[in-house]
This record gives sequence, C-alpha cells and structure tokens, in this order.
Amino acid sequence: MAAEKELKNKGGDKYSLIVPTYNERLNIALLVYLVFKHLRNVDFEIIIVDDGSPDGTQDVVKQLQQVYGEDRILLRARPKKLGLGTAYAHGLKHASGNFVVIMDADLSHHETGASIVTGTRYITGGGVHGWNLMRKLTSRGANVLAHTLLWPGVSDLTGSFR
Repeated sequence: MAAEKELKNKGGDKYSLIVPTYNERLNIALLVYLVFKHLRNVDFEIIIVDDGSPDGTQDVVKQLQQVYGEDRILLRARPKKLGLGTAYAHGLKHASGNFVVIMDADLSHHETGASIVTGTRYITGGGVHGWNLMRKLTSRGANVLAHTLLWPGVSDLTGSFR
C-alpha cells in the first residue's frame, strides 16, 4: 500500500481498491482498518470480490459496511470460487475510481515509499507458503514461458503484488 503522504487527492482523483477474497474472515477487518488509517486524505472505495467464502468473510464485510459505509466498502460477492483473474475483472466492472489498485486480502502487501512496486517469489528469501508442488510448478512454468516469449525484465509475472 502506498504511503498516505504520497496518495493525496489531486483534482478529484479517486482510487478503487479491488480486494478478491476467499476465506479471509480473519484478515479482512484489519486490511480495511489499515486502508482507512493510511488513506484518510484520499477519496477511495474498497471493492471486495468474495468467491462464496464458507468461513463467514461476507458477514464480516457486511459488518464493515455498517461501520465505514456501503459507499466506501462495496461487497461484490460471487456464488462460488471462480478464480483470481475473473475476480479482478469483476471488480473492475464495479470500480468508479480513475485509479485502480489490486490488493490481496492476506496482508502480504506492505507499505513502502515507492511509486511503483512489484513483488517476486523468485529471489533469495522469497517464496510462498502453503502451496502444493503442482501450484509451485504451475507458477514457475508460467513465468518461464512468459520470460521466454516476452523478456519483461522482471522475475515474477504471475504474482498479484504490484
């Protein structure tokens, strides 16, 4: 998340934060609190795209709407787990801001002073936790293919940390 001092409204700027969720009941309230804390001088909305979480994520989001307002916290639920890419596309359909930020709900995106940030799992000290071998191989294979075809100059194109 960008630092508060760097994200101030300029001429009516509005930020739409798209947060896909699946079983994030334990994280979503803290994430929303931190966004409101750090972006208090910014016009923004948080669009939560929940994929039918069975853990009560949507119930927590509805409580957050009562605290922060349904105009600031938008719950755009889907009936079942349909995937991260389609969650981003679904969130974009509901975004009213002229800037869009995509965030994970698992609190893995940390504040920096940078204007643009991209994360990588493929450097010393990087990695993932809780992934099975097939998911790791799929991610690595997709990155190898992308690097072979595109030569993008970054080491991780399949991560959502931007």
